Amino acid sequence: MRQAALSGLMAVAMSTAAFAEDVSITTARGDVTLPANPETVAVYDMAALDSLTALGVVPTATIDQILVPELRDGVADAARVGTLFEPDLEALAGVGPDLTIVGGRSSTQLDAVSQVGTAIDMTFGDDLLASAEERIAAYGTLFERQDRAAEMIAQIDAGIEAAKSASAGKGDLLVVMTNGPKMAAYGADSRFGWIHEATGLPEAVEGVDRADHGQGISHEFIAEADPDWLVVIDRSAAIGEESQGAEQTLSSDLVAGTKAWSKGQVIYLDPAAAYISAGGFRALTGTLDRLTEAFAAAE
Repeated sequence: MRQAALSGLMAVAMSTAAFAEDVSITTARGDVTLPANPETVAVYDMAALDSLTALGVVPTATIDQILVPELRDGVADAARVGTLFEPDLEALAGVGPDLTIVGGRSSTQLDAVSQVGTAIDMTFGDDLLASAEERIAAYGTLFERQDRAAEMIAQIDAGIEAAKSASAGKGDLLVVMTNGPKMAAYGADSRFGWIHEATGLPEAVEGVDRADHGQGISHEFIAEADPDWLVVIDRSAAIGEESQGAEQTLSSDLVAGTKAWSKGQVIYLDPAAAYISAGGFRALTGTLDRLTEAFAAAE
């Protein structure tokens, strides 16, 4: 159903782009009409930066420090215009962007950067998978790269199908984020609930707190849940903090007794891709590939 809807969206977008200089795209704040193919673009969202560069769009400006290693080379020559939470409006004005893109952590800065020029919020909705594809379709329309956008969406769909096929009938899973010595669990209705959707695997524990920062847990919690699979995201590693790693945090006799640990069914996701640029094209397809590889190895 998602693919059919997106195909229709792409078709309408292609028609619009073909007959008008302005195009309409969907943003987190509703539909907007913008001039097609803006030449000077500032990007304050790492998922957007991921998808845009994969699309072949090279931003003119972005944030000071890129924490996702795979994204650094693509913006090596871009002007630096502040951080996700504190845009440097003077530097941004010096760039004079035709368009500024915020999203996720930087979405609260929409009003601030709008003082410099046209800006849009491309934050994802609750359904990350659908939102990721919708944003790629929108970027394809905006930058007149609809064919490449369609290829990217098809690759995501193929990755989801591969993950579901590899994980079919292989039990339940628990998503855990570590932050130094602390741990939090995330359920199907959380920011990482898309992992359940993409794999088709149920929660090892139902009713986990939906809070943005997850539900604080202990080794006893994991032992009682006894998941078939543990999917782990190391926040400290993602943001470059020097702290004990996820494996050290999880290590205990209690966790060692779970099915996931004893069978080697603990999947450590790429920290930056899972936490910083989650939903971006490379982050999403890379995470799907990692999940598929792990499930397939457990035949």
